[in-house]
Amino acid sequence: MPVSQSAIDVHTHILPPGWEDYGARFRIADWPSLVMHDTCNASIMLGTREYRKITDQCFAPGRRIVDMDATRIGQQLLSPVPVMLCYWGPADATAAFARLQNDYIAACVERHPERFIGAGTIALQSPRHAIAELERLKQVGFSAIEIGTHVDGRDLDDPEFFDVFAAAEALDLAIFVHPQGPTIGAERMNDYQLPLLIGYPADTALAVTRLILGGVLERLPRLRLCLAHGGGNFPSALGRLDRGYAASPAVRKNIPLPPSAYAERLWFDTITHDPRYLQLNIERFGSGKVVIGSDYPFALGVERPLEQLEGLALSPADIENLTHRAAEAFLKLR
Repeated sequence: MPVSQSAIDVHTHILPPGWEDYGARFRIADWPSLVMHDTCNASIMLGTREYRKITDQCFAPGRRIVDMDATRIGQQLLSPVPVMLCYWGPADATAAFARLQNDYIAACVERHPERFIGAGTIALQSPRHAIAELERLKQVGFSAIEIGTHVDGRDLDDPEFFDVFAAAEALDLAIFVHPQGPTIGAERMNDYQLPLLIGYPADTALAVTRLILGGVLERLPRLRLCLAHGGGNFPSALGRLDRGYAASPAVRKNIPLPPSAYAERLWFDTITHDPRYLQLNIERFGSGKVVIGSDYPFALGVERPLEQLEGLALSPADIENLTHRAAEAFLKLR
């Protein structure tokens, strides 16, 4: 069934067009910075190393809106670029850097409230800093935050981070979970862009599995999580996780229900790059739990996000869910 209406894109990234030298301010090597080449082109730098070339799609809201109109995207959730999360840094530096990014996202939303929704970042390595920023983000009207799949190698079910998730639940802020490097088995992924291709999906699966098996979702039943990249490898592992739950007391020690029961509370974006896998996610979790994603404006994303739905077996209600209703439920827009 053809998709005619515009949609809400829940997976996009943005950064400010420049910022002060935090590396110098906090005396930290390899802190992210931006080098502008001209008005339309720049490079994200990690210290003196070029991390990624970007265009004004990444920092110019006007250019972004032109692309949204061309691809029938009515609204975007604006999230930080994952390399900018900086959980490895000193808490004061990461918290200050998070505030800078969040203020830029807030300014974009304020200028174009009908087109943009804010998803901020926090210094997750420091619950004190993180919770303070969550409270500020709620006050300025953010709907969500973006977090990584680990905190400088520490897993998300670490008890130290529980209060941050509890605060997000209490503040009714949704959480978009996006992988960031280094990833599982990074020492074996030095070629072929394997961290992005294999590491990211595996990291996402590990992160959400630990949140489930660690009892975080059991203890926080109103916490709303959306997983990037169609959930990575997590959906395909659910059968094995449920089998492990039935077979092993170690798997079920923190949860009274099988992992699939908690998975049904999650949202997943559409970026699977495989229509058969996307169809399976829609059938497995329901169209009300799958949201449009593009990974705009990066190369491994989807240039025309609504085309992901073309050719799938979808009812009119499914299309309405996928384009709008699921995102509205995840972000509590209505």
